[in-house]
Amino acid sequence: MKYSPFGNSGLRVSQVALGTGNFGTGWGYGADPEAATAVFNAYVEAGGNFIDTADVYQFGQSEELLGKLLEGQRENFVVATKFTNGAVPNADRLVTGNSRKAMVASVEASLKRLKTDRIDIYWVHHPDGVTPTEELVRGFDDLARAGKILYAGLSNFSAWRLARAVTLAELTRSIPIAAAQFEHSLVHREPETDLFPASHAFGLGVVTWSPLGGGMLTGKYRQGERGRAEGFGGRVFQAENSPQRTHILDTVIATAGELGVSASQVALAWAGTHGAVPILGPRSVEQLADNLGALSVELSAEQLGRLDSVSSLGSATQGRRPTRWAEDVRAGRAVA
Repeated sequence: MKYSPFGNSGLRVSQVALGTGNFGTGWGYGADPEAATAVFNAYVEAGGNFIDTADVYQFGQSEELLGKLLEGQRENFVVATKFTNGAVPNADRLVTGNSRKAMVASVEASLKRLKTDRIDIYWVHHPDGVTPTEELVRGFDDLARAGKILYAGLSNFSAWRLARAVTLAELTRSIPIAAAQFEHSLVHREPETDLFPASHAFGLGVVTWSPLGGGMLTGKYRQGERGRAEGFGGRVFQAENSPQRTHILDTVIATAGELGVSASQVALAWAGTHGAVPILGPRSVEQLADNLGALSVELSAEQLGRLDSVSSLGSATQGRRPTRWAEDVRAGRAVA
């Protein structure tokens, strides 16, 4: 596993993060403690040091499992968690959303479940449509001054909301917004038009989720697999529901055949060339092993061009130039 600086922060994080939305069975779909432990240990053995979770994942079970797994080795990891949705079904309106009250209640509960005294990166999971950006920025600053969090991040925010929060934090000399998280894959390239440029311009660390389109880019759903298509009620899943998406998957599978690797490894290797840390969300050790195999996949310029072309949004992404980090990755110069 290679490590790179995370935005303008002093953190050095692994090439891929371990997403733990599947740690637990509170949602009726996921990994039991034994399976989750095996996934965690395999990720650590591979050199991973970036863990991403949320209070809502498996209704708190994900954080609880991580709290046990991190005992005795907490300082070896960047631990990130999120708030907005609450950790229990039908959580009260006062502990959901992004108000300062919900933020404080959520961070205290997450600290207990994670068995730690601070959270390395604390994400707002998504906008709630109500809480002013000023309240978020001040809330983050209060938590940082209290020693509860080290870095602040925004997940699933539009580029203009992200820009406003970064600017307000700068003007008020609050804890900076250090990171952005959003969906990105061969079947969801919209962030390349605004979120990637904004994040890189502000020096933010970028984390991307669902790099496999909820599993669609593995090709397994063509074989009758149901998995994410039904497991989370069809959420966090990109269906093969258009001619372009069929063409994308055909190209991914063809490229995998040329390289002698899996389709998922091709999709993940492509996702890793955009200056972001993709999140892996395996439910089993076998899935993780396949995902980690992407780290040794080298896509040629012709293959990258083919994947870019077939998945292009049109003129907005035609001729996009890779970031310096992406150029380093493609040239094998990533920080070790």
